[in-house]
Amino acid sequence: MKLYTGKTLDECLSKAAKEKDVTVDALTYFIKEEKTGFLGFGNQVTAEIYAITDVLEFMHKYLTTFFMNIGLEVEVTVGEDSEGLKVMLNAENNAILIGKSGQTLHSLNTVVRSAISSEFRKHFNVLVDINNYKVERYEKVIAMANRIAKTVLRTKIPATLDPLPNDERKVIHQYLSTMKNIRTESVGERNQRRLKIFYDKNKA
Repeated sequence: MKLYTGKTLDECLSKAAKEKDVTVDALTYFIKEEKTGFLGFGNQVTAEIYAITDVLEFMHKYLTTFFMNIGLEVEVTVGEDSEGLKVMLNAENNAILIGKSGQTLHSLNTVVRSAISSEFRKHFNVLVDINNYKVERYEKVIAMANRIAKTVLRTKIPATLDPLPNDERKVIHQYLSTMKNIRTESVGERNQRRLKIFYDKNKA
């Protein structure tokens, strides 16, 4: 993140907004240092300031460098949608990037999210995808969870899903949270973490 210095925080933000061609409201900042002068003279504020464009640039550079270092030619496209930040990857052999049961792609998602959180000290909703593999995968696990939840509603017997990555459990949990009389809970440890679906007569 770039440092900006001015007499006040507002001055720092105005400088950053002008440089990045965004409104002040679109900026995020962390004050690094404040100096108070005598009778208000010599006041100085230094702050780290960024906009979402900086995050997108960071993601693109991070992944481009990552793939270059391991000798893979991968096209990296970054953007923003209603769900958050999205990275689309495309390589000569996308199957290598996806990995068995999507494990390599899942690891890439984890690494990118960690790198962004560390750099910008904030959690971002990020999806790294390859030819919409993740989007289609989410649709499949939601359809599967929906069928199982309807069975739980009918039988009132809890059901436990097979182990799933954290992002897929989260997608299912969010989807089923709107279903009447259905409650979900994560059980198990590490790579055996599973989602359990319960009948709950008190849940509206």
